[in-house]
Amino acid sequence: MTYTFFIFLLASAAAASTGMFFKPGEWYRSLVKPSFTPPDWLFPVAWTIIYLLLAWAGYRLTLIPGSQDVLALWAAQIALNTLWTPVFFGAQRVFAGMVILVLLWLVVAAMVVLALRLDVITGLILFPYLVWLCVAAALNFAILRNNPR
Repeated sequence: MTYTFFIFLLASAAAASTGMFFKPGEWYRSLVKPSFTPPDWLFPVAWTIIYLLLAWAGYRLTLIPGSQDVLALWAAQIALNTLWTPVFFGAQRVFAGMVILVLLWLVVAAMVVLALRLDVITGLILFPYLVWLCVAAALNFAILRNNPR
């Protein structure tokens, strides 16, 4: 593995670090959440795994000719991913968080489809991220619906 993997890992770590600065806190605990809300301990575990998979997938994509479009989507998703936490937890903008999540889901869905066409393994590496975004979007939507402001 070359230094390229570590560049993708650094980008993923930067996105993950927003969780250190914008913690859920009392505001989040006071929200009415749906019954399917995962336990608090699951979020850092799931995101750590996803960020590692993202770095691995990004690295693999650099080795595949013709992967420029998928790598552009990788860059877009990490930017949107980084934006969600400060918007949702920092600014406490649930609707704006939902908009970001919808855009993020669309970008990641396109990234998974294009990655699968180039390399099945890389596409499969990215698939858990899409699944977790489905959970996150459903949770964000339920919070939006259950907590009108």
